[in-house]
Amino acid sequence: MDWLSNLQRSFFDWDAMASVLPSLLTVGLKNTLILAAASTVLGILIGMVLAVMGISRSAWLRIPARVYTDIFRGLPAILTILLIGQGFARIGREIFGPSPYPLGILALSLIAGAYIGEIFRSGIQSVESGQMEACRALSMSYSQGMRLIVVPQGIRRVLPALVNQFIGNVKDSSLVYFLGLLASEREIFRIGQDQAVVTGNLSPLLLAGMFYLIITVPLTHVVNTIDNRLRLGKQKPGGVVSGLVEVGELKDTASPGAARPTIKAGSLEVSDLDMAYGELQVLKEIRLKVEPGTVTCVIGPSGSGKSTLLRCLNRLVEPKAGDVLLDGQSILAMKPEMLRRRVGMVFQHFNLFPNHTAIENVML
Repeated sequence: MDWLSNLQRSFFDWDAMASVLPSLLTVGLKNTLILAAASTVLGILIGMVLAVMGISRSAWLRIPARVYTDIFRGLPAILTILLIGQGFARIGREIFGPSPYPLGILALSLIAGAYIGEIFRSGIQSVESGQMEACRALSMSYSQGMRLIVVPQGIRRVLPALVNQFIGNVKDSSLVYFLGLLASEREIFRIGQDQAVVTGNLSPLLLAGMFYLIITVPLTHVVNTIDNRLRLGKQKPGGVVSGLVEVGELKDTASPGAARPTIKAGSLEVSDLDMAYGELQVLKEIRLKVEPGTVTCVIGPSGSGKSTLLRCLNRLVEPKAGDVLLDGQSILAMKPEMLRRRVGMVFQHFNLFPNHTAIENVML
């Protein structure tokens, strides 16, 4: 059983573990969490910029974001850390002093930013296009719609992936030791390795591994919990208590001779309106007149252009020909945002904003 005792001495030397435990708790754990948290925060900032650039219609923004992402996702993390830590050592010494610690955070942030940028981009693009269309219908600009509606929904959908990225940063922080950190800046792996070299025993290194597991395993379960809640809802539905009260038949309190209110604003006139998607002609020479205070129903089979007509009325799509007069003014001469403040629209599928409550949706 010599092999069993050798195994125990090499990996389960309690005295060696006890000697390194204070340093792991007071120095290693603190620095590992600082490296991981700081690089994740900076990576989120970089990633958000990359995501917005990546979905831009401008090639001048989209191509640089793609190049950055490909480079920092394609290079090994240790190579990036060495290139940043050693290549910018002189500049870093003038700015941060002799410690390479900030350069290690910078390198980890650049790597994390490339991955987080793709996470954000996929989350934003997963939001239904109808959400941005609803923002435009409410006279929001593109930037307002992205900031208030689309981006918050996209971030909510990728929260599990962001936590996974933080777990990756916790593990990648062990690579910063290649830069030669000061004694007070050593992270978990470096402390365990140094003690293992001094004692000739792997028990301190095994204890360092246990510290990593203590950090990452609970976070893995947090990811699963977040994922389940986002999929199934925050809580199980409880019993519904009706707030309705039975009342008697309502009586008409208006006097028979009372005059109805006169509505002067809100006239709409469509003349010779044409609309096409490419070569597909959807609307052709449409004429319609709606008097103030009246209700007009547009009825037709699916695909006949009803929704397209409504989108033309508030310029969610631009008509190819013809004109629409709102209270005698051409809507084509108005700014779209000003027009949409005067024209309300309820979509066929409603397009409510799930990151807002029902009351907030109504108030918008």
